[in-house]
Amino acid sequence: MDFKIFFTVFTTVFVAELADKTQLVGIAMTASSGKPWTVYLGSVSAYIIATLLSVFIGVLAAKFLKPEIIRYVGAVAFIVIGVLMLLKKV
Repeated sequence: MDFKIFFTVFTTVFVAELADKTQLVGIAMTASSGKPWTVYLGSVSAYIIATLLSVFIGVLAAKFLKPEIIRYVGAVAFIVIGVLMLLKKV
C-alpha cells in the first residue's frame, strides 16, 4: 500500500467532508430517530458505495483518457457548477 497516497486521500476527503450537508443529515436523523448506530451504519454504507463507484469510474476513465484531460474536465465542471450556483443565488 502506498501510504503517501492513502494519507493524502484521507486528509483531503476528511477536510472536504467536514460540516457538509451529509453530516447535517446524520445529525438530524440521529436526533429525530434516537438510533445513532442505525444512522451510522446507513451513512457509512452509502458512502462506501458512492466511493466505490467513483473509484471504478476513475479506473475506467484512466484507461481511455490522459490524466490532464480528466483534471481539465473536473476543473471546468467545478467552474460551471460554481457559476450556476452564483447565478441561482443572485
